Amino acid sequence: MNKKLHIKKGDTVFVNSGEYKGKQGKVLEVLVSKERAIVEGVNIMSRHTKPNAQSPQGGIIKKEAPIHISNLMLVDPSSGKPTRIGRRRNEKDKLVRYSKKSGEEIK
Repeated sequence: MNKKLHIKKGDTVFVNSGEYKGKQGKVLEVLVSKERAIVEGVNIMSRHTKPNAQSPQGGIIKKEAPIHISNLMLVDPSSGKPTRIGRRRNEKDKLVRYSKKSGEEIK
């Protein structure tokens, strides 16, 4: 069984270590089995491609590579700063994520 992750597709995250430390970006995809995420504008790699239908010219294409979940922190929607995430039950007895910094629920 896969571990429950603190980051979902569409979240804004802060990179807290590595070459792109200090950058923020939107999560495009989460690879749950590998515990990695693809973040917009972070961990850019160059890919050499032959000419094909998508790129008739071919050449070098810049593309985001996955980054490990442990190197990402969710950005608190209210303050705009990185925060840790907790889980608690709301009034409707549904498990929701909340910001440890502000205590607010994260949609």
